Amino acid sequence: MPHESTTLPSGVRVVTETMSSVRSVTLGLWLAVGSRDEQPGEAGCSHFLEHTLFKGTASRSARDIAESLDSVGGELNAFTSKELTCFYSRVLDTDLPLAFEVLADMLVAARNRPEDVEAERQVVLSELDALHDAPDELVHTEFCQLVLGDHPLAAETLGTLESISGLDRDAIHGYYLDRYRPEALVVAAAGNVEHGRVVALADGLLGDLGRPGRSQAERHRVEGYRTGAVTIRHRPSEQAHLVLGGAGLHHRDDDRFALKVLDTVLGGGMSSRLFQEIRETRGLAYATFSYAATYTDAGLLGAYVGTAPGKVDEVLDVLNHELDRLADDVNEAEGARAKGALSGGTVLGLEDTGSRMSRLGKQVVTGLDPIGVDEALARIAAVDVDAVRAVARRVLAGPRDLALVGPFGADEADRFQPVVA
Repeated sequence: MPHESTTLPSGVRVVTETMSSVRSVTLGLWLAVGSRDEQPGEAGCSHFLEHTLFKGTASRSARDIAESLDSVGGELNAFTSKELTCFYSRVLDTDLPLAFEVLADMLVAARNRPEDVEAERQVVLSELDALHDAPDELVHTEFCQLVLGDHPLAAETLGTLESISGLDRDAIHGYYLDRYRPEALVVAAAGNVEHGRVVALADGLLGDLGRPGRSQAERHRVEGYRTGAVTIRHRPSEQAHLVLGGAGLHHRDDDRFALKVLDTVLGGGMSSRLFQEIRETRGLAYATFSYAATYTDAGLLGAYVGTAPGKVDEVLDVLNHELDRLADDVNEAEGARAKGALSGGTVLGLEDTGSRMSRLGKQVVTGLDPIGVDEALARIAAVDVDAVRAVARRVLAGPRDLALVGPFGADEADRFQPVVA
């Protein structure tokens, strides 16, 4: 469905998509603020603010915030990633002004009191503990940091145990005042909503956030990737978890749709090469998949397997073989099957107001021109086998990187060097 967009005098951007067949609206306030924007001493600030903004404002307590949406059956939540932060609410269309008022108040008038910081510090530390206790999740953090090196984009969004323990109220509130600015904000709404009404609410409730008059801070671009490297994080676990891969594509790259097809062929479902060869044929693992992560100026392509420690060498041989042959023998049937899976997933994943709002808001806040579902489907359909093979040659040639979490010592990295070379 067509979207409408308006940029307010303050710099706040408003984008909406009308779905007249529903009675709900999902509203999101998106900020181009994530862990990659944090300076030394600020690691974890973006995610920490996601927590403290729910603790109250000058006119609402944390309980007031919770009860306001609960009382109308609405949903209120937030999330933080490497490049953005989003606060969102899903409500009946008649309750949009209430949802907007609460979200705007949180964004404009957060207190970030010292006692709130201390309370949420323990929650964030618990999240970090949970990450470190989950080797199947930790391995992806290790892989990202291995490929991107010291670039801020590689940093764990949660921060580190040391950084979270050291953050105080002044650092967090200062980051809030410095980064939560009108030029970084996108208001996105999808559902039974009228664009002009959302614009009026945004203008009246957000204004310039009380922090006008500055351009958005520039991000340090990714200039290069690490290749041919191995990292091992020891964990006394019953399974070994590994990711083999390397650099991918940024989210404006012309080949990104071909990469989506490639990723689906490789590890995108039960019919994928990894699932069929590693699980079905060889029985080497229960879980295996691939993923292509895209950012504004960088990307990653990784193949994951969780397997018995004694099977790691065999699994790596299979992974390298599967990655090597993608440039030569992807066939028409595989391509058609992958494109069908992507097309179906795209449509089925956009049948509610939340997913529509999320797609629209993320595109705009990360600097993309919004494309509709029909255009996305047309771009997927236009990918042919030659394009898939070409992007495979582009992203899979040369040395790879390996992240391994399990019952191995860091001193064993040398024995895996032939795998990535």
